[in-house]
This record gives sequence, C-alpha cells and structure tokens, in this order.
Amino acid sequence: MSTATRRFPLTDWTVVVPVVALLALVFSWGRDLPGFAVGLVALCLGGAVLAAVHHAEVVAHRVGEPFGSLVLAVAVTVIEVALIVTLMADGGDKTASLARDTVFAAVMITCNGIVGLSLLVGALRNRVAVFNAEGSGAALATVATLAVLSLVLPTFTTSKPGPEFSTAQLTFAAVA
Repeated sequence: MSTATRRFPLTDWTVVVPVVALLALVFSWGRDLPGFAVGLVALCLGGAVLAAVHHAEVVAHRVGEPFGSLVLAVAVTVIEVALIVTLMADGGDKTASLARDTVFAAVMITCNGIVGLSLLVGALRNRVAVFNAEGSGAALATVATLAVLSLVLPTFTTSKPGPEFSTAQLTFAAVA
C-alpha cells in the first residue's frame, strides 16, 4: 500500500467527531445552554450518530449478506431507541406519549412514504411497478403489529386512564 492511499485512523472524521461529541457532552451536561450552544451540541450528536452508522456499515460490508443487513438494522434501531429513551427520561410527563408518536410516524413513513415513493418511481421507470410481495408483506406486517400494539391497544385497556399501558402490560409487550 502506498503512503498516498494510507489512512490514519486518528485523523478520520469517524474517529474525531465522536470524540468531539463526547467532549461536548461532558462540558454541557446539566447546564443551561444558550441557543447557539444547543445547536452546536445537536450538531455534535448528529455527527456522532452518522459516525456510528458509518462504522456499522463498514462492519456490515465485511460480514456480508444477510448478516450485514441485520447489523445495520440493529445499529440504527439501537440509536433510535437510545435517542427516544433519552428524550423521554429528560422530558418528564410531557414526553409520555413520545414512543407512541414515534411508532405512528414510522407507520406513516413506511406506508405512505417508502411504499408510495417506491411504487411511483417503479411506475415511472417501467410503466408497471413490480415488487417483492414476500419482503414488503413481512415489513408491512411488522409495522402493522407495532401499530396495533402501541396505538390501538392502549385505547381499549382499562388499567390506566387514557391511552396508556400499565407497568404489567408494558412488561408483557416488551417480552412478547
């Protein structure tokens, strides 16, 4: 390998950005920040998330299919759940419905955005949209199950007022 193509890992953005984000976290933890500092910390968080996804993508390429797709899916899911849990833990009662709202957003993005855009692009390119019914059926079944479990079912339970699960119901949903 020539020296022109050698990469030094300490100067790679995927190493530098998470370190900068960690420093931003350390210096901003528990403080009231002005608007520009909040924006800077949010930028650092976004960069750290992109670096984590990049690392997961590198691992996914090395592992190959089908495990590479699973590595990427698990990495993105862990990042998303961590962000939601962090927001819910810090927000108090105002964020009690954040997880439910997130599932609703995922349903809307999946059903309307991804499926609709895929059908539109397929029809524009080939005049007839062809899709893998097995794969899309499995994805939509998963989204429908999550939607019923988190959006519909809490409305009909009587253990707590309003569309909320009790602790026992949440434990069952987590295990199931």
